[in-house]
Amino acid sequence: MSTENKKENYKLKQNRYSKGKSNNSKQFTKGSYSSVRAAAFKSTDNSENIQKDKKSYRKKPNYRGNIKKNIQKPSVKIAFLGGLNEIGKNITLIECENDIVIIDCGMAFPDGDMLGVDLVIPDFSYVEQNYERIKGIILTHGHEDHIGGLPFLLSKVNVPIYGTPLTLGLVGNKLREHSLFNKTQLNEVHSGDTIKLGCMSIQFIHVNHSIPDAVAFAIHTPAGTVVHTGDFKIDCTPIRGEMIDLSSFAKIGDEGVLALLAESTNAERPGYTPTERKVSDSLDNLFRSAEHYRIIIATFASNVNRVQQIINCAEKYGRKVAFSGRSMVNYMEVAKKLGYLTIPENILIDLDMLDKYMPEQIVLVTTGSQGEPMSALSRMAYSDHRKVMVGEGDFIIISANPIPGNEKTVGNVVDELLKRGCKVVYESMYDVHVSGHACQEELKIIHRLVKPKYFIPVHGEQKHLRKHADLAEYLGMERKNIFIGDVGSVVEINENYIKELAPVQAGKVFVDGLGVGDVGSIVLRDRKHLGQDGLIIIVASLDVYDGHVISGPDIVSRGFVYVRESEGLLEDVKKLALSILEECAENNVHEWGLIKNRIKDDVSKLISQRTRRTPMILPILQEV
Repeated sequence: MSTENKKENYKLKQNRYSKGKSNNSKQFTKGSYSSVRAAAFKSTDNSENIQKDKKSYRKKPNYRGNIKKNIQKPSVKIAFLGGLNEIGKNITLIECENDIVIIDCGMAFPDGDMLGVDLVIPDFSYVEQNYERIKGIILTHGHEDHIGGLPFLLSKVNVPIYGTPLTLGLVGNKLREHSLFNKTQLNEVHSGDTIKLGCMSIQFIHVNHSIPDAVAFAIHTPAGTVVHTGDFKIDCTPIRGEMIDLSSFAKIGDEGVLALLAESTNAERPGYTPTERKVSDSLDNLFRSAEHYRIIIATFASNVNRVQQIINCAEKYGRKVAFSGRSMVNYMEVAKKLGYLTIPENILIDLDMLDKYMPEQIVLVTTGSQGEPMSALSRMAYSDHRKVMVGEGDFIIISANPIPGNEKTVGNVVDELLKRGCKVVYESMYDVHVSGHACQEELKIIHRLVKPKYFIPVHGEQKHLRKHADLAEYLGMERKNIFIGDVGSVVEINENYIKELAPVQAGKVFVDGLGVGDVGSIVLRDRKHLGQDGLIIIVASLDVYDGHVISGPDIVSRGFVYVRESEGLLEDVKKLALSILEECAENNVHEWGLIKNRIKDDVSKLISQRTRRTPMILPILQEV
């Protein structure tokens, strides 16, 4: 602006201020205006003068503006109750100000040393302690490791759930099984929607995964934006729907992202995850080569897109389709009802109708791709299935890779099927499976688009988390801005720092039948002990007055030795137990705890010397 224009603007301002002034008002010249403005920034001792003079000029000193610049944003806390240093059991809490939002609530399958355990779920103690602050649960997708723990959580706390249509359909089935459906508020959300939960706004972003309707989250908090990718991959040619919404990630990244939480399952794998359409070509080739066989395909029940490809191939080659396995039937019913699965008319048959068709007219889609002992494929392999017997006329495709830890059980099932004369296609053979998780190059794309200030790798074992952290560092992020946590970890994130706080109560809760949490490490230790070395029970009746033996001791052996072949050893155990009981009676020792411990110790020494085994010793004494 020229000097002349500036002067004209100044005169206009002076004229404007001179209008409507009272007799007591003071007219300012250019010099007096400057002096007052300077006085406004002196010490607070001159506050009276400032208060008196500030009415006389148009623009006040920008106290509020200066204060706003110095106001620090609040922090956001992230608590991990599962999903770190393990596969499955994903659950994360985002806390800001006085509000909490829960991301996912999954379960995990038991390890081989968790004898008799059906499921493993997170410890919900921290959730229960902060129940009143929880605004809702948001779900990324419908896999068991992300929704499987919901019935157990909702039986303790009742909070609203937000998810996409297919995810909520699968959750609804679970809640009906636990009689919780009518008590729970399910809120349907679609990709692109934004919901408000307390002080946080959650934006749902479409991603590709092995199940439809998967989403990521951009959680806008007063502290900043936190992006959680959920499980994802970048598939430019998905079987259903659009490719991942990279433009939304880019836009959010341009606006500024405080922290990124990204899945790490395939962080060790270079390159890109192949498109799901690659499986279609492989399945077509296998259907053609299995012209004279009955085809049995095992896959994840939740992999709706894979089942759709199988149905398409069955229609092409004139085969009927049957589903086996409770979870498979349930998933397909929900997917069909919601329009995520298209089944041509008259192609689907019941399992009971298999005998009415020739083997080469059948495709059987079943559960058991992970070798689960009670799954349909496992029961077929061990001739324990009530309706399906497998043999030389069967062509079996395992359309899934083993989850880490399941390699041995899958191998055992494959061996049993081969022994029965089945032709088996498994793992990487013929490209019958592609992962639903991002490999390194896809992870790099997300990092570059989001451009976070801080990064937390999630969803994976320690090796996966470390590799993902190395990847972020390779892309230019400082190591101090990367946090690798564990189950129970709590991290506080601010625009100026990231720091770890004291951990919260977290861990594994075992589900055994109808019991939840009643099986702990001591019970598992006893089960393992029984399974490895067996049990010896010593039963005796003692005189209530003097403690002498009235009958017994009788020896019962289970899982230790075959009684008829070890009568001498068991007789020696009986004599030793009798001598201990009589010795205690003679010495007036009537404390049953002491007597039982003496029997346990001495009998264990005898058996260890004779057999080098350590069975569980269980004395049972009764007074008569």
